[in-house]
Amino acid sequence: MPPRRLISSGSPFEAACGYSRAVCDGDLVFISGTTGYDYATMTIPDDVAAQARNVYKTFAAVLAEAGGGLENIVSLRTFVTSADYCVPVLEAQGEVFAAIRPAAAIYVIAGLLRREMKVEIEAVARLASGR
Repeated sequence: MPPRRLISSGSPFEAACGYSRAVCDGDLVFISGTTGYDYATMTIPDDVAAQARNVYKTFAAVLAEAGGGLENIVSLRTFVTSADYCVPVLEAQGEVFAAIRPAAAIYVIAGLLRREMKVEIEAVARLASGR
């Protein structure tokens, strides 16, 4: 079994707060709650669907480093800061995951760390086919 491995997205929050963007443990990849920042520019769009799409871009980069892709995601847990954000975020999710169809849930919460953050998503992926 491959050793435990940490993956970083380059976000300054990771080192400052003591976590990894993802942890590979065996054939599983646990992706931390990820918000809609573009980590190359450290900017975040105002539009919640654009934030969700940025999350999925981060997931794709993390999974590529882990040796997989978005098709390996088996579970999504989505948090939004307003019920009004559910439809746009779920539509963005459908754009990316319509053929993959992971187990998924969405929760409306009071808020995230920063006001500009409207959505945060966690994921679990399996790199090897499980039987």
